[in-house]
Amino acid sequence: MKKKKHGKKHRKAWKIVVAILAVIVVLILGVVAFTWSKFQKMDKIELKNVKVNKLQPETEKALKGYTTIALFGLDNRSNGNFKSGNSDTIIVVSINNDTGEIKMASVYRDTYLDISENKFRKANAAYSSGGPEQAVNMLNKNLDLNITDYVAVDFNAVVEAVDLLGGIELDVTSEEVSYMNDYIDGVSEVTGKKSHHVSAGKQTCDGVQATAYARIRYTTGWDYKRTERQRTVITKMFEKAKGTDLLTLNKMLDEILPEVSTSLSAGEILNMAGDMTKYHMGENTGFPFDKESTNLGKLGSVVVPVDLENNVIQLHQFLYANESYTPSQTVKDLSKTVHDSTGY
Repeated sequence: MKKKKHGKKHRKAWKIVVAILAVIVVLILGVVAFTWSKFQKMDKIELKNVKVNKLQPETEKALKGYTTIALFGLDNRSNGNFKSGNSDTIIVVSINNDTGEIKMASVYRDTYLDISENKFRKANAAYSSGGPEQAVNMLNKNLDLNITDYVAVDFNAVVEAVDLLGGIELDVTSEEVSYMNDYIDGVSEVTGKKSHHVSAGKQTCDGVQATAYARIRYTTGWDYKRTERQRTVITKMFEKAKGTDLLTLNKMLDEILPEVSTSLSAGEILNMAGDMTKYHMGENTGFPFDKESTNLGKLGSVVVPVDLENNVIQLHQFLYANESYTPSQTVKDLSKTVHDSTGY
């Protein structure tokens, strides 16, 4: 199996990891010495026309017990534009309002979904077509969600953030080592930060190494496994941040906030971050659960939910422990269209 050359694909390394910071930003911003000037460092895009499917009363009741946010990592490193760009990192985050448990579901970027009015494309094209509002509506429509807010990250401060946290512990497998070391060289070259190669086993990884780890996609499991690594790094960073002093968190925010866009207000962030100790990471997964890969002409290789309706049922069971969830008519219709278009 060939290793890929460094170059433009390094930008995707950042996008895969940058969503890590979004979770941390939302939850710690209100814990540090919050000031209006600090909040103003973030880019703000108001979502004016968020749409939600007609949901069953039981589903609406279940969703009210959670805060659900969409996280996006964008391919706009060069210009800082948060209004467009493919969102190659898409994560649905559910926060249990009572227990503080955080669950994450990565939506695979190539998932074949309706990104607009019967316009079926890869999921990451929704943000490019209509910015965060269309991307949020894409998630709501295809997955029966009620998301009203997003956090997006353009370029990165990941290397610096991990270093400020004193590194994170990762368990590197023998299959991952050679790829990780190859990426370490590339990340060091891009960032100008020195690091060193790793060996298999548990170890504390610096920012360069953690970013390289999240890049790996050529081992068993391919891109699906890469999203798992991404969620592992998110969890490790979050847990490390919870035990970090306020001075360090302030430094992290100063590095991160200029690279963040959100629809959340200062008040909403403060409310969410009111009790940092309450929050804890639960399970994480990838979506769709049951899937096939196929080639669809100009779209190229796509990930097909098999079938969409059943996958959405599993998603609601996972994110909201909703065993009585019944898909909306919209999801049922979309599921049929996906089947008719792909044969799955």
